[in-house]
Amino acid sequence: MKPNEIKNMTIAEIENKLVSLREQLFKLRTELTSGRIERPSRFRFLRHDIARCCTILKEKKSEGQ
Repeated sequence: MKPNEIKNMTIAEIENKLVSLREQLFKLRTELTSGRIERPSRFRFLRHDIARCCTILKEKKSEGQ
């Protein structure tokens, strides 16, 4: 996910996206423990997307205050 895509979202949309990304990360972790993971590199991409969303969300919230 590109930072520009996240910046065009509203605060509520970013929060919803964060929830879904964290759920995906949880599912990947459960697949890892069961040994069925196909693409372990997906962990890195999910963590980076979560960090991007958190950063942009924090920026938007500080602009509003």
